[in-house]
Amino acid sequence: MVRRDQAVPPGQGPYPGVTGNYTIDLVHSTIGFSVRHAMISKVRGRFDRFEGLLRLDGSDPSRSEAYVSVQTDSLDTGVQERDAHLGGPSFFDSATFPLMSFRSTGIVPLGDDEFRLTGSLRIKDIELPLNIDVVFGGAGDDAYGQHRVGFEGTATLRRSDWGLAWNTPLETGGVLISDKVTLTLDVSAVRVDQHAA
Repeated sequence: MVRRDQAVPPGQGPYPGVTGNYTIDLVHSTIGFSVRHAMISKVRGRFDRFEGLLRLDGSDPSRSEAYVSVQTDSLDTGVQERDAHLGGPSFFDSATFPLMSFRSTGIVPLGDDEFRLTGSLRIKDIELPLNIDVVFGGAGDDAYGQHRVGFEGTATLRRSDWGLAWNTPLETGGVLISDKVTLTLDVSAVRVDQHAA
């Protein structure tokens, strides 16, 4: 496990041994979301099919990059009818736009293994800026000798900005689905260039 608060030999940067290219491990990662429903509770869901590439620079984390693509028809909230509605034309329109994607444009260190990942999120035919607050969980070799890194992230967005504006008013006031959506990321990634420094 490599942590920022460990002693670091000169010239190796804040995260020695982390530098390299990584692919996100689908089995051990989660891309989830939550949104307030009927003004009183939250609906939670996740996307079950996605892939991503991380290019990490342990000597200068601000030079690292990330790209993630998600299959929109893999959305799962635990209710089949609701999932079909979310995948339909009123929301993701998965038949026409099967992928949504995020590409980083910069990384700002916030201290104590925390970073702000700036980038752009593309949903349907709309691409807009999105910031993701990320916590570095650590790095190390697993039982199979694969070098892994872990991150947790959160972001908040307004779904209507990306054209996901469907709603219906409630008799008691307010609307059925909040415009505010919280994204949660729990990522484990495996280094593909195992001989990287």
